[in-house]
Amino acid sequence: MPDNDNMVMKIMKVATFNANSIRSRVEIINSWLAENRPQILCVQETKVQDSEFPVEAFSGIGYHIVFRGQKKYNGVAVFSDQPIESSVTSLPGDSIDEARFLQISYKKITVVNTYIPQGESPDSEKFRYKLRWFSLLRDYFDRTFRPDEPILWMGDFNAAFEEIDVYDPKGLWGSVCFCQEVQKSLKEIIHWGFVDLFRKFHPQGGHYTFWDYRLPNGFQRNLGWRLDYIMATQPLVRKCTGCRIDKTPRGLDKPSDHTFVVAEFKGL
Repeated sequence: MPDNDNMVMKIMKVATFNANSIRSRVEIINSWLAENRPQILCVQETKVQDSEFPVEAFSGIGYHIVFRGQKKYNGVAVFSDQPIESSVTSLPGDSIDEARFLQISYKKITVVNTYIPQGESPDSEKFRYKLRWFSLLRDYFDRTFRPDEPILWMGDFNAAFEEIDVYDPKGLWGSVCFCQEVQKSLKEIIHWGFVDLFRKFHPQGGHYTFWDYRLPNGFQRNLGWRLDYIMATQPLVRKCTGCRIDKTPRGLDKPSDHTFVVAEFKGL
């Protein structure tokens, strides 16, 4: 008879989630972790400075947490089922150095969690900063790693890569998350050596990770954007068995405007 426990242990599960205030989503995150038990969860937009991160609220769930935050804005965190021995908390070259980057090592895998700037408006300095941030990240991957290394790049990219990644491609074209400049910037990083895992398994449209609070019944009408990604290099792509969007948390009471994206790998 096969050993079912050992078979389960051969599957690695990772996820990403923009919490839009981690203190407001403690119950959702705790419940989701308890039900899904990923090895890694990357969280963005924690909106809390490090001294006020709700560590105690997550103390009973069996995860180690590293985080880098700032008051009211941005913020990234990584939950891991293994102790986290080292982390990188700033994107090299980012002179503004907002809390948007967090890198850890999980066994032999590099995990990069990013909350890429939204951009405010196409003619703003914040949009120019967004494009610079993409460029700095591309340079960082090029200087620091090789595409044949096992790397996961996850997070809220604030970028819809294709027309099928938004509910109204004609009406939304030219916005800071859906325009030629942003798509070009994202493509340059992908071409370095990444594969979009969700799109690998789901080539059709209509799948989103973000639904704007401001649109009446936007979630119920599926008026969404796909802004959250799990990217992987080829050593991990070959072992990936699936990637999905879990929409259930978006329908709960007091949800984030984003939801979880999950990928599974065998033999890790």
